[in-house]
Amino acid sequence: MVPAIGEPADAAPAPTPLAVPVPVPVAASGTQPDHLDAVVVRLRAAGCVFAEDEATLLLEAATGADGVPDLPELERLVERRVEGLPLEHLLGWAQFSGLRVGVAAGVFVPRRRTELLVREALALLPGPGGMPARDGGGPVVVDLCCGSGAIGLAVVTARPDVRLVAADVDDAAVACARRNLAPHGVLVLQGDLDAPLPADLRGRVDVLTANTPYVPTGAVALMPPEARLHEHAVALDGGPDGLDLQRRLAAVAARWLAPGGHVLVETSERQAPAAVAVMAEHGLHARVVSDDDLDATVVVGTRAPTPGRPRSDLGGDGTRRD
Repeated sequence: MVPAIGEPADAAPAPTPLAVPVPVPVAASGTQPDHLDAVVVRLRAAGCVFAEDEATLLLEAATGADGVPDLPELERLVERRVEGLPLEHLLGWAQFSGLRVGVAAGVFVPRRRTELLVREALALLPGPGGMPARDGGGPVVVDLCCGSGAIGLAVVTARPDVRLVAADVDDAAVACARRNLAPHGVLVLQGDLDAPLPADLRGRVDVLTANTPYVPTGAVALMPPEARLHEHAVALDGGPDGLDLQRRLAAVAARWLAPGGHVLVETSERQAPAAVAVMAEHGLHARVVSDDDLDATVVVGTRAPTPGRPRSDLGGDGTRRD
């Protein structure tokens, strides 16, 4: 699998930046293996660590239904990748939770680490395979700062019974999320954080997910160019300490959550203690979930349950490492 690109600077080291290679044009004739080898050579020269995987995907993107590569299109794709354009933006999709999620220019590319947030959200949902079902219909999920809609798409694919509402402030992200989620009948709204949410969701949300930007402002310039030059800053910059949006979210989460409902945010391991404190300041019981394999950290805040309802999801020390 091709790895995620443009990881936050405080969470993972930047990959080797693409260099300008000596051009090796795609041959005008030859077999598919010949074309693949030529692309691999160019991508390796440009500093692509996973050149073979990327070359295969670019050749696939340039190959028509008849199985014949469109060589001018392949040349265009390779040139743009060598220039530093994110692979996912070139392909028009990113792999996430076993799905191909559509992405577009400027839209935040979903990272593999965010699969932890999806996994935790699904485990906390009332009903099949998750928490005990609530009365009154299917679970309600809200995905704020939804970007391409990747989190919501993974959730609704696994749990088609949920009512999902997604929102983002960015024009390109909203358009992308609507394309991804339209087949599932999901409402995608545009506006700042929770501002566009329908009033009828107040006090009814079982799980609220939000992959808020959490890169500190001063670290954005240190991110790989694929992220800082090709993903909109609104999806990256989390303010001076990276927690500006998480503070705003914690302040409004309780008004939307059902009793015993959960809000989940992704953060870095270093920022997790501060994120937990932010949740606690607003009356939420907060805990940290980590996955070393994914290099992922999620903070879960839980609204106090209805008296008598067990809180079987909460660990004794508020922390769990998978």
